Parts: sequence; C-alpha cells; structure tokens
Amino acid sequence: MNQHWHWQTWQDHAYLTCDLLSPWQHGFFTQKFYPRTPADLTLVWRQSPITAYRVKQIHGNVVLTTQEIKDIVNQQDNLDELAEADAVISNSSQESVWTASADCTPVLIGDIATGQTCAIHAGWRGTAQTIVPKAIARFLEFGSKKTNLRVAIGPAISGKMYQVDESVALEVARSLLPQPNLASETVLNKLKQFPHAPILEDELPGKVRLDVPRINHLQLEQLGIDPVQIAIAPYCTFQEKDLFFSYRRTGEKKVQWSGIVSQ
Repeated sequence: MNQHWHWQTWQDHAYLTCDLLSPWQHGFFTQKFYPRTPADLTLVWRQSPITAYRVKQIHGNVVLTTQEIKDIVNQQDNLDELAEADAVISNSSQESVWTASADCTPVLIGDIATGQTCAIHAGWRGTAQTIVPKAIARFLEFGSKKTNLRVAIGPAISGKMYQVDESVALEVARSLLPQPNLASETVLNKLKQFPHAPILEDELPGKVRLDVPRINHLQLEQLGIDPVQIAIAPYCTFQEKDLFFSYRRTGEKKVQWSGIVSQ
C-alpha cells in the first residue's frame, strides 16, 4: 500500500508525495507547515511564488476552473472574498490549485497528456454528491481521456476511526447504489459486502464506520478509471496526531493543505 507514497522534506518539515503524480510538482502537506498559505507553499518547489488558486470550501460538489474563479472574484465588490466551491481545476500551465482538509479527503488529479490538474475537497457530503466524478467530468469536457488521468487520494480520517450515523453512511452509500427502490438496510448491507468494505460495523446501535477515501476510489472505478491509476494514502489524520490536524480528534479549526501545479 505504501509503494506509491513517499515522504519529502523542506526546511526540516515533512510532506507527502505520490508516484502517480510524479510528472507534477505536488504535495500533501502536514501540520508542520501551518499557518503557511498555499502561495507560501509554492516556494517548496520554486524560488519565487506562483499564483495559488483556492476556494471557500462549502462541502458541496461545485468544480470551478481557475478562470471561473478569476471571473467570479472580479465581479465582486470585495476582491479578497473567495469563490465558493470544493474543487479547483487548472486552465493553463504553471497554475497551482489547492484544497484544505483536517479529516476530509483531499484528492489531487493530473492528466499525463495535457498537464491539467485538479485539487478536490471530498468530505462525506461532497462525496455523497459525487464531487470527484464531477471533477472527472470537467476533465472530459476539456478533452481528457480517462486513461490519462492519475488520481492521488490523500491523508484523511480512516474508515475504522470514522464513526457516523447510519443515515450519513446511507447518504454516501447511495452514490454507489443509486437505485431509489433499494431499502436503506439493503444498501448498507450491500456495501458491507464490497471488497475492502467502505462501511464497517460499529458497537453502538445506529452507528457505523465510514471509509470516505474508499468510497471515492469506488466511485472512480464505477466511472471506468482503472485502479492502477488511483492511489490512497496509507495515513489516518485522526491517528497520526504528530503529522496531521484532525477536527474529529481536537475540534480545532486548523487545516493542512494539498496542492499541485499544472504543466
């Protein structure tokens, strides 16, 4: 599981990279980089900063291009106000796109043919609303082929640690089994039978454990993305307290950034 993932260091601070994204400057940064901004973090890769595109994350499924972000901001009275979305996809080369997380799933995508990149914030709500497939759809709009996409699913709270209400798990599960006539219990039971099941039993009634990164992996597979094009980071933000912020663990509103530069 670790074969795709490698630790790098910058000024004695560790960040994570993925072999699948080796053509691009990228990183899943740790809490040690806090409170650096995405613009600051581009200095990890180059001597002078480049434009860093980020959004106000709202746990939805809106995917904006960098040009759309600029258009939205330019129409606002307050130019410092962020556009609302949960994924950013590049329009041109040498654009850095970013997502913030502290238990939610950060996803970075690159197209090996076009160099285009995307950064996605996939919490359980965004995952239920299929934000990653919607980002893939935008790649396809720009002419990408599915076989050219590479997807790195970064550190997030692991399934065995993420206790949720059954109603939450059901909402997410229906993204994989959308048939409206399926009973709730049937949907949950079906997912519990999946290989590397994304829904696990919990000792408390009305609760289950939910593996959001695995759900995103399965959504990608359903789209026809080959599993060899996908990697999931083997690190849990909740358990790795010396590496990552975890809102579920501490309640603090601190985040780590994940970003990638288009070619």
